[in-house]
Amino acid sequence: MAQRSQRLIVKFGSGILSNPKGNTLDRRQFARLSAEVAALVRAGHECLIVSSGAVAAGMAALGLAERPKQLAARQACAAVGQSRLMGLYSAMFARHGLHVAQLLLTHSDLDSRTRHENARNTLGQLFSRRNVVPIINENDSVAVEELNFGDNDRLSAEVALLVDADRLFLLTSVDGVLDADGKLVPEVRDITAVTGFVRQEKGRLSVGGMTTKLQAVKIATDGGVRAQILNGRAPGLLRAALAGKRVGTLFPARRR
Repeated sequence: MAQRSQRLIVKFGSGILSNPKGNTLDRRQFARLSAEVAALVRAGHECLIVSSGAVAAGMAALGLAERPKQLAARQACAAVGQSRLMGLYSAMFARHGLHVAQLLLTHSDLDSRTRHENARNTLGQLFSRRNVVPIINENDSVAVEELNFGDNDRLSAEVALLVDADRLFLLTSVDGVLDADGKLVPEVRDITAVTGFVRQEKGRLSVGGMTTKLQAVKIATDGGVRAQILNGRAPGLLRAALAGKRVGTLFPARRR
């Protein structure tokens, strides 16, 4: 039986977009992830990517081996790296006959009624084209919320609500929520019940940990969007999740 078409938000964190040394973007990851998203578009789904990675791209361009500690330096990296990030996405999706569209948002854009509606209308038009993948990042050169805290986790949840998405997928460097024994928790209906399991480990280029992901999940599920945390280094999990297979950690929507 064919799957019904769904509107999907897929968030890529910094940790899965950079190479193991953490000082540049991982082209193989971009190639695989863009191919998986393209396959979903061909299957009839509407896909939007919320992507981190601009700082990592800027670090490579500026020859920096470590993520800068000063905020202004991180903003400079993001300003240099954003065009490189989008250039890579454009090249990878072009292999599949798809275009990309860049939207840089801040939380104040989504709080403003006029800008909220403008963003919603723009994204609606892009979805209607059927051959465009919108890619959203925080406007890191002028806003600092996600640079300092969250790695676009909260932004992805807010975008999911903005466009009335069906699903939110948070792709990160772990398999999902792990219990006290380190075993995967396949489904969570009460987020407060698993907050005690959260560990604070993060990759060298990651800003948000599991805490910010759970906060984003709560925003999404409270607003009626089903959410799932998946390992972005493991191939095929987006397709498996849509097929109903038990992968990652699933968070059912609380209302719709």
